[in-house]
Amino acid sequence: MATSNTTSVSLKLLLDTKGRKVLFAEASKDVVDFLFTLLSLPVGTVISLLSKDGMVGSLGKLYESVENLDDTYLQPNLDKDILLEPKATVAGANILQLLTDSDGSDAKQFYMCTGCSTRRISDVPGIVCPSCRHAISTQVIYVCPQPTTVATSSSKGGYVKGVVTYMVMDNLEVKPMSTISSIAVLNQFNVKEVGALEEKVVHLGMQEGLKLLKASLVTSTVLTNVFLGNKKA
Repeated sequence: MATSNTTSVSLKLLLDTKGRKVLFAEASKDVVDFLFTLLSLPVGTVISLLSKDGMVGSLGKLYESVENLDDTYLQPNLDKDILLEPKATVAGANILQLLTDSDGSDAKQFYMCTGCSTRRISDVPGIVCPSCRHAISTQVIYVCPQPTTVATSSSKGGYVKGVVTYMVMDNLEVKPMSTISSIAVLNQFNVKEVGALEEKVVHLGMQEGLKLLKASLVTSTVLTNVFLGNKKA
């Protein structure tokens, strides 16, 4: 659940204390919306969130190449931020606040042409107006509604409905939760001692959100790595 001071949600983990692993998590709409939002993130956004030095593979170096490339080699009116800080399209609430300490006030920036009466607008500063050929460079202040919390389970928007409790597996597989599905998971992991099971409520905020994002790129035991610390995420 979210608080008025920080952007965070909570989820309940079912742990196998003997095997020291997360069997599954009981999650609300807020958590599932956040996980599904990860699929909408452009690669450039993922790299900027995790930092280029922390990326596995070569994408970090590709990102750094764009950063270091002199503007004289770029096409006219091309802004590097199109590649370095691409805008992610998110359905519903400001779920991405779980990945950044931004208050969302700079999430959208638009620029207007003042050289002609058409008042054309672009989200890329400096692009040439097709009507008067002046640069579209006058920034327009976009006023964004500022919710004090992440969307609640009863709110509309996002990706999934809020009337359902969801089961999130260790590998981030998501499905509606039921008694039958819970029993099936216990059988799948051959859990015979109920006493070895333990519930643990954890909070998913900015730090945990970034760890989940990074772990999801390198392991299939995401929840275990992030919340039990078996491995470095």
